[in-house]
Amino acid sequence: MCGIAGQLALDGREADPALLRAMAERIRHRGPDGEGFHVQGPLGLAHRRLAIIDLSEAAAQPMATEDGALRIVYNGEIYNYLELREELTRLGNRFRTASDTEVILHAYRAWGTGCLTRLRGMWAFALWDAEREQLFCARDRFGIKPFYYTLAGGSFLFASEMKALRAHPGVGLRPDDRTILTFLAWGVSDHSARTMVDGIFQIPPAHSLVVKKGRVEGPVRYWDLALREDPGRDSRDEDRAAAREFLKVLRDAVRIHLRSDVPVGTCLSGGIDSSTLTVLINDLVREEHPASVGDRQKTFSAGFSDPRFDESAYADLVAARTGVDAHRVVPDAEGFWQDLPGLLDAQDEPFASLSIYAQYRVMRLAATQVKVVLDGQGADEQLAGYLGYQWSHVRGLLASGHLLTALREAAGILRYHRGFVRDSITQLRVRRRRRALIRGTPEEILRYRGSLPRVLYREIFSTNLPALLHWEDRNAMAFSIESRVPFLDHRVAENLAAQPLNRRIHGGVTKWILREAIRGIVPDEIRCRMDKMGFVTPEEVWMKEALAPRILEIFSSPSFNSRPYWDTEAVRAEYRRYLEGQTPYSPEFWRIACTELWLRAVFDRADPGTAR
Repeated sequence: MCGIAGQLALDGREADPALLRAMAERIRHRGPDGEGFHVQGPLGLAHRRLAIIDLSEAAAQPMATEDGALRIVYNGEIYNYLELREELTRLGNRFRTASDTEVILHAYRAWGTGCLTRLRGMWAFALWDAEREQLFCARDRFGIKPFYYTLAGGSFLFASEMKALRAHPGVGLRPDDRTILTFLAWGVSDHSARTMVDGIFQIPPAHSLVVKKGRVEGPVRYWDLALREDPGRDSRDEDRAAAREFLKVLRDAVRIHLRSDVPVGTCLSGGIDSSTLTVLINDLVREEHPASVGDRQKTFSAGFSDPRFDESAYADLVAARTGVDAHRVVPDAEGFWQDLPGLLDAQDEPFASLSIYAQYRVMRLAATQVKVVLDGQGADEQLAGYLGYQWSHVRGLLASGHLLTALREAAGILRYHRGFVRDSITQLRVRRRRRALIRGTPEEILRYRGSLPRVLYREIFSTNLPALLHWEDRNAMAFSIESRVPFLDHRVAENLAAQPLNRRIHGGVTKWILREAIRGIVPDEIRCRMDKMGFVTPEEVWMKEALAPRILEIFSSPSFNSRPYWDTEAVRAEYRRYLEGQTPYSPEFWRIACTELWLRAVFDRADPGTAR
């Protein structure tokens, strides 16, 4: 895990060493263990190192093949690097390090750009091919690792974070109005190649691009996921066999994600996904003794004094059953406000929910004990874990003529999720009204349109997971810690994509195949949970109580009044109605406030916490 940056001058000039150093300095937190540079003609590469695999100096970057024909800067982990190394050695390749970085170089030499389909892991890299005079840039299948780029001053510039690109005086001068409006209206971010900064783009998940002969070719997709559309049939034996096979694939993914030369811990929220990982890791500790975990697994959780948002009892249950070394932090509103400038700086863009803060604090806690954590991100989008997917499932079944199955699912929704149905109807009405607070013409984002497989595909690659992975990466790297997500191992994803719909949602029960797979492994008090929380915060309570004076100050400031994105008087009036108990909470209030603070910090060059 590292930070990368680089420049390829497209106009024949030489790369700028001072710019490369400035870019690297802005992402020092991503790699406190060392730095490296390579400047030759139009090419400049910069690297900040977080040493995880092969801690020796031989594994430092930028790294080149022995003949110097290929050179790379890379951020991520290739978990099957040992297997690939063995295969490449049989093909005649000679290795000088024990790193996964060198494996990518030889894989590219052996298989060209097709090497991407052989990699198992997370990555963002730029590889210079001197013979072809081209820069090959790629991002992993799900976009776990970031890759931003821009064209400025006759150069192609790239980096792990946007703040590094803004080291160039011609980059990041204006916000991207349309992307900001879409975020404000619909709460989505990272849903396309565009960012909230004008002129800065990102390589989408499962895409690569090539820069040569003065132009950028791509991005082009190199991998895709086909989600099965049929509702399936009730066959207890087949379903149990599918669950056993899924558990086998997931266990293998967890095993390979534990490969590390530094200590590894686990994020434990108390939900089904993180509890499953914790139990599987604990089994592997007993059976295979991975050195990265040690004799006793360390877990990291967040708890709250308000029982409506606290999952401590579930995390404690897992800890008691497994005997892990459990650690917990208790975020609060005052701590959030104090940490907000650093959190905004880490994220580089406004964020849609305060739930990000619980994860931020968990990562800070984990960094005191380990250098790598495993997290359950990605399970909800693949297994239809969010309750909002239920109605898409029913509508899709009706549209495809499966009336009886649709009725069964609707009955299950009412049986298990009656409160959610009531609250969601209210929220839909409130959010529709509050979109009128936004001025301009945002892109229309209809997250739940279409059948369940189409909705989940959209959520995986566009409307939900990319933003969560953005938060995950920045929260972890802010504290120089690597976060790994085994549910996004592509073999796990392909197994789940091949399952019929009734193994995702069955009679209103979400994540059916996972619940069946962990029967007898994870405590039933967790396995049979029907609520959905994760690392959340008491956002609604904080916004009505502790944070209210500060939010009102933001909404009354001169800078807020000057923005073209919202109706300032209407925003203030609507927020006061909420504070007086006349209308329910919805996240538009936070999105607007967060965007204002981000605009101050990035474009006004002001302290985001001060009224202007």
